[in-house]
Amino acid sequence: MAYLKRKQVDKILNYIILIAIGIVMVYPFLWLIGSSFKTSYEIFADLSVIPKNPTLNGYKNGWRAAGASTFLTFFKNTYVYVVLKVLATALSAVVVGYGFSRFDFPYKKSMFSVLIATLLFPMTVVLVPSYIMFSKIGWVDSYTPLILPSLFAADTYFVFLMVQFFRSLPRDMDEAAIIDGCGPVRRLIYILVPLLKPAIVTVMLFQFIWTGNDFLGPMIYLSSEHLFPVSIGLKISMDTSSGMISWENTMAMSVLAILPPLILYMFAQRNFVEGISTTGLKG
Repeated sequence: MAYLKRKQVDKILNYIILIAIGIVMVYPFLWLIGSSFKTSYEIFADLSVIPKNPTLNGYKNGWRAAGASTFLTFFKNTYVYVVLKVLATALSAVVVGYGFSRFDFPYKKSMFSVLIATLLFPMTVVLVPSYIMFSKIGWVDSYTPLILPSLFAADTYFVFLMVQFFRSLPRDMDEAAIIDGCGPVRRLIYILVPLLKPAIVTVMLFQFIWTGNDFLGPMIYLSSEHLFPVSIGLKISMDTSSGMISWENTMAMSVLAILPPLILYMFAQRNFVEGISTTGLKG
């Protein structure tokens, strides 16, 4: 009896701790949403989530931004860029992961070791040589240098993720397909890709969020305002030249920028969780 009571007390304490941690983690997001309906003065005068005098001025004025373009242009640029990069990443990660996990070729282990070693390189190490190379080709001030490397598996973390998931799939299916006369391409498309759905969703969701939040890449390669994504649009909307920043505008546009990945995660969370839980298990 005493054991059961102690177990119930422990359970209640666990719930209390989890709820407290949840409130601490969710509060900044709720504060951001509430601040988007406040004035700049109220944002810093009151830390409560609920605004005292709600206003939509942040959304109305923030949408016009501070430059010649509106946030409609920034959002359009962002999601054209994001969708293309996500598709390129998923395609290259699947193909390269398939090669490393299912085929034997000379120097395979050495090449995979080099691939993994690139994960340890800070991104800043390759920024200058990459910029010089793309500048000489004439691709600066376009999205090409931001998207094209992903088509050639430059995002090595996702290749590693896909290799680990491929290794969790039994080779019996490949052998049965080979007996039935299935070639390598057909095996990948018709047999393995349907089983890779959780891993592919995980890769696409991670890349969608990371690319949408990317500030440094577009800042380096893009100079025309009509090409700017939301990340840079938020920066230029904070007009510091006048010494006055309309924080409610920035908060409102930040809320709009957060909504698409949040909605996407809500729809893809089952596959995302399955992909994270199964990737890395070697079958």
